Amino acid sequence: MIHRTFLHNTQKNINKRVIYEFNKLKKKIKNKQSPLLEVYSKNYDLNIPYKKIKKFRKYENIIIIGMGGSILGIKSIYSFLSSKIKKNVIFFDNLNEHFIDQFNNIKNKKKTCFIIISKSGNTLETIINFNLVYKDILKKNFIIITENSNSILRNFAKEKNLIYIEHREYIGGRFSVLSEVGMTPAYLMGVDIKKFRNLFTLLEGKKIQNKLIKDVSNIYHFFKKKQRINVNLVYDSDLKDLVYWYQQLISESLGKSKKGIYPTISTNPKDHHSLYQLYLDGPRDKFYTFFASNVKSGNGIKRKITKNFNLIKNIDLNKIIKSQSEASQSVFKRNKIPFRAFEFKKKNSENLGLIFKYFILEVILLSKILKVNAFNQPAVESIKAETKKILLR
Repeated sequence: MIHRTFLHNTQKNINKRVIYEFNKLKKKIKNKQSPLLEVYSKNYDLNIPYKKIKKFRKYENIIIIGMGGSILGIKSIYSFLSSKIKKNVIFFDNLNEHFIDQFNNIKNKKKTCFIIISKSGNTLETIINFNLVYKDILKKNFIIITENSNSILRNFAKEKNLIYIEHREYIGGRFSVLSEVGMTPAYLMGVDIKKFRNLFTLLEGKKIQNKLIKDVSNIYHFFKKKQRINVNLVYDSDLKDLVYWYQQLISESLGKSKKGIYPTISTNPKDHHSLYQLYLDGPRDKFYTFFASNVKSGNGIKRKITKNFNLIKNIDLNKIIKSQSEASQSVFKRNKIPFRAFEFKKKNSENLGLIFKYFILEVILLSKILKVNAFNQPAVESIKAETKKILLR
């Protein structure tokens, strides 16, 4: 993975507080004082019942039901590694009547594995979608991932003797992708989950440490200058779900006490023809993150319309998109618009695991600097409570 940190900012020195917080966090991890960060250690014992679920690796269909952090990380794994995953995976991640049509269109339901994920075990939308697909005759095909507490999902799993995997209480949904929550579906998709892990390797590399410290320092610098909109520019459709995961991580971790970074997602090159006028010539209240890949698509573009259109003579589709990303970065640089870029030379588990861990550390460090609690979401809980009141009228 190639990572270019922010260009054209006015900050000359790295924020000393960021370095202090980084060293403090590093020491905490080394001394095993943070249960959450222990999850990203290669020594962490994934509580996955491999013997019970191994048979599902042969199944052609997987249905995953969850909301927010319980499912966004898994979707990004599936999209990022799509060329390697030979399964039909369906995500029920909202309330949508068309989901049941997708379920009904599956021909061999007995060869379908169902994974239901909810940290609390009481997530309204998850329980509704679970209710749509549950059939007693298929109960041996269901896996429930939730906390070991008195909840609807945990109690139902006990009653029906469904396969149960504990969602550790101290791991929030948006931080759970490398825990049992993300690794169980990844394993069933045929992914080598060992290659995702070990945050400690990330922290041992001086080069990537320095980039992390610079990125956090710059984002904090932009925050103080009221440049608080982070526009994520996606130049590969396989990366879009990864950016949706990152969007939630930033929003739900930092959006507190009237503070926060507002992450938006821009799909390119489509948005060259709609939003780039604003990005290049609009208000300077934004900073930008490019997401691109340098992987051949195998789809060469041949001239069929006119022989004079030399731009597309036998050029790989991804090469065209990559050139558009490079052109945008060049124009941003010329216009002194702050941006950083992540470019994936390979779409593999190691690179995906690296970016997961990088952004998790970035957000934790930013929360320390902004003095907010990265691990709760009190405002969201108020909407859940209000919804229950309305439904019970």
